Amino acid sequence: MKALVYKGPGQKIVEDRPTPELKDATDAIVKITKTTICGTDLHILKGDVPTCSPGRILGHEGIGVVEKVGAGVTTFHSGDRVLISCISACGRCEYCRRGMYSHCTTGGWILGNVIDGTQAEYVRIPHADTSLYRIPEAVDEEALVMLSDILPTGFECGVLNGKVTPGATVAIVGAGPIGMAALLTAQFYSPAEIIMIDPDKNRLEVAQRFGATKTVNATGNKATEAVMNLTAGRGVDTAIEAVGIPASFLTCEDIVAPGGTIANIGVHGVKVDLHLERLWSQNISITTRLVDTVTTPMLLKTVEAHKIDPTRLITHRFKLNKILDAYDTFGRASETRAMKVIIEA
Repeated sequence: MKALVYKGPGQKIVEDRPTPELKDATDAIVKITKTTICGTDLHILKGDVPTCSPGRILGHEGIGVVEKVGAGVTTFHSGDRVLISCISACGRCEYCRRGMYSHCTTGGWILGNVIDGTQAEYVRIPHADTSLYRIPEAVDEEALVMLSDILPTGFECGVLNGKVTPGATVAIVGAGPIGMAALLTAQFYSPAEIIMIDPDKNRLEVAQRFGATKTVNATGNKATEAVMNLTAGRGVDTAIEAVGIPASFLTCEDIVAPGGTIANIGVHGVKVDLHLERLWSQNISITTRLVDTVTTPMLLKTVEAHKIDPTRLITHRFKLNKILDAYDTFGRASETRAMKVIIEA
């Protein structure tokens, strides 16, 4: 089968790989129909994720058709159309019982990280009964690709961890796919203001169409000054970091109001300074999280009911044999205006 393989920092190629086989009784083999590229894949290629070794097939998102299942799988059968969760969960360990699927002792974020992932024609899914979701009839499959990762990530790590409430003022630093997912799902809670911050004019225009009430085209001190002017010097109740670089986290520290929350979503590959010398007395909370995908069933229902339309995030489409072009397009988003790319087998 064809697969996109990580060969080390800055290196990726398309290779012929053997079709995966069942390893454990709880496994399923899924034939991929659609997948996508995540910003985390770009972090891997930068060398920011040391758990991912050269030779790994990348990808942790997608939908497909079950090819075969192990003897211990009871929920799914050959031919079932399924949504693949970016998080694999046994459902039985201490962390799974606490709803922290990302810390599952035999799962978590393993696809495209410590085991081969979804940017291939086939993928092996461990703990299939609790790591796959049946695709409802008459639901746009491209929309469901967004439910593998970015929708639950933006919602859980940004909106829920950020304690967004009705009437609140929210700032999202970073108008990429994850920031946009946080923007879409923050509106479930009717905040009074959602300020999107990004240096890319095109992405800010998209953010306004998606529901941002105000936009700030700036970085660093200029972004902070603009947000403080927009909030009469008070700052924001929730600052969501959706980039994963020191400067964007610093902006969140600078704009959060007393009693507010900084919710980190970004994948950080280098150290970030925490300025407790000025924040220690401000009653703020700082939250971190790897998505658990506990909200996937709820989000699936909202998509099925047309309460949210994740297809709005999709800007480009490619065939699997053009996945290198897809990476090039996604990696040059400021030039190509790429948000999410769909890769079809």
